[in-house]
Amino acid sequence: MNKKIHTNDLGIIDYQKAWDYQEQLLQENVRIKQALARGEIQAGEQQTTNYLLFCGHPHIYTLGKSGHLENLLLDSQQLEDKGITFSNTNRGGDITYHGPGQVVGYPILDLENFFTDIGKYLRNLEEVIILTLADYGIKGDRSAGETGVWLDPHDPARARKICAMGVRCSRWITMHGFALNVNTNLDYFGNIVPCGIVDKKVASMHEELGVEVSEAEVKERLRHHFAQVFGAEMIMA
Repeated sequence: MNKKIHTNDLGIIDYQKAWDYQEQLLQENVRIKQALARGEIQAGEQQTTNYLLFCGHPHIYTLGKSGHLENLLLDSQQLEDKGITFSNTNRGGDITYHGPGQVVGYPILDLENFFTDIGKYLRNLEEVIILTLADYGIKGDRSAGETGVWLDPHDPARARKICAMGVRCSRWITMHGFALNVNTNLDYFGNIVPCGIVDKKVASMHEELGVEVSEAEVKERLRHHFAQVFGAEMIMA
């Protein structure tokens, strides 16, 4: 099994451009798997490639395939006035925000190289975030029945989400991923019902620590813990 993961930082990139790139990598892996299944190539000749893409996006609200548009609290004119775009996506989950100060991670993994269990995959992604937050003295946690990473999820008065997640999987190839609020301006979440959850707030590392956090350092910690949790070898692009 190929447990090498190629990591690349795309910088600030348009959401649709990043989505198209993910689709390109996913479809190339699917093509290889289909060719292997048909016996057109042998396993030793070619194999799928795992990726972990980091990036950030200009201001945008994205709605998952199971989401509800009413959780967007702005109309098209208000979006335009605020300089925010909107996109329907094919990931799971409801509505979320992407913007400057956020570290977005898109793993394009062939789970047949690791394990074929989407629930375990999501829990592993959460664990990567929890371990990264712990490096900064922030106690991340899970909230029962709600994907993502939370702070104080067991205290209804204080529960807040610091990392949203939504994925897609085709022939055990993943895409989309997680969005960790590092230095994110949380005011933008006020224009939506984040993840469709009405009774919990959002958080950022900056807000929790009271200082600006190096996003480059956060990405390095994420890479380290990704290797640890997935038992992978990380290869820098």
